[in-house]
Amino acid sequence: MTENTHPEPAAIPENAERTEPAAIPENAERTETRSLRERLGPPGTVAEPRHPDVEVWRPATVDDIDAMMDLAGAADRVDHPTWLTPRDEFEELFELSHIDPARDTRLGFHTDGSLVAMAGILAHPSQDEHVYAYCTGRVHPQWRRRGIGREVVRWEYQTAQTAIAETDAAATELPGAIYLYAHEPDVGARALGEQLGMVEERWFTTMLRDLSQPIPDVEIDLPIVPFTLELSESTRLARNDAFRDHWGSLETPAERWERMVTGTHFRVDLSRVVLDGDRVVAFALASVNEDDWEVQGYSSAYIEYIGVTRDHRGRRLAPAVMTASLRAIRDAGLDKANLDVDTESPTGATSLYTNLGFEATDREVAMVARF
Repeated sequence: MTENTHPEPAAIPENAERTEPAAIPENAERTETRSLRERLGPPGTVAEPRHPDVEVWRPATVDDIDAMMDLAGAADRVDHPTWLTPRDEFEELFELSHIDPARDTRLGFHTDGSLVAMAGILAHPSQDEHVYAYCTGRVHPQWRRRGIGREVVRWEYQTAQTAIAETDAAATELPGAIYLYAHEPDVGARALGEQLGMVEERWFTTMLRDLSQPIPDVEIDLPIVPFTLELSESTRLARNDAFRDHWGSLETPAERWERMVTGTHFRVDLSRVVLDGDRVVAFALASVNEDDWEVQGYSSAYIEYIGVTRDHRGRRLAPAVMTASLRAIRDAGLDKANLDVDTESPTGATSLYTNLGFEATDREVAMVARF
């Protein structure tokens, strides 16, 4: 989930208890030999968010999911009005083993008991090559431009630093990074990221395909079959191999993958894979959130993952498996398919999707601080 806050540009308070190191550009040559923990500084106590309009800040609990959904729905309709955050993304905060809600979340309540802001981080569980954490908070549209978002981002950034510093991997020289995703028009969130030393490193485009238009047939010499749960682990391994050379991508661990493919919105019947023997070598995996249809004005499926293992590239497997999934989505009676793509994908994905009839709609930027 690419969630972000939308506050007005403002400086980080001078009395913040931690000092943020400057971001290191991705293309900078690294000569650093200190451990990641030494570069970050020791784990510290992060000051709780503070704002005169917010009476209580506390960690989220399972009982807060409905209120969090209400706030997310209000924010989504302003920030990206063609899709809504699924409930699964809040439920997993209390179900995945690598998330600690007491450490990783804060909810801000007004004196009348209404939820006005959510602050959160997600520390990625894969830490073999990089140590990443993501800022995931947001502010209710009615409470923006008051400085609440500034506190949300400040708390998230410092909590992410602490979470990274507390990992076992922080004792090594591995690189670390904090990510903040912001939609292109959201100049407030982007300004706050810049004030923290974050750099706009990468852009992602949402693309939409009208399924009433003809879908081409792409012939390949390997079988394309529907995804099944029996193929789940082979597909996970294929996903991790296919995305190993993609910007910002880390391996998806078994726990998180299992939750996705058995989740409420994942559609086994709309997903397709290519087999070489009993091994999955290409995939197009789809989900459907029917709540999106109301705000979109049409029915749709979202292509979660499209990829080809590196040893099978150059054989037209990507367009073949993609068109197979598109036909399944069309035959299920849905109007459109959408996806998100890295504009600088090393596999030329943007050109692939354009050639298959997808059209760009909006963009999102990834802001990064590297350590």
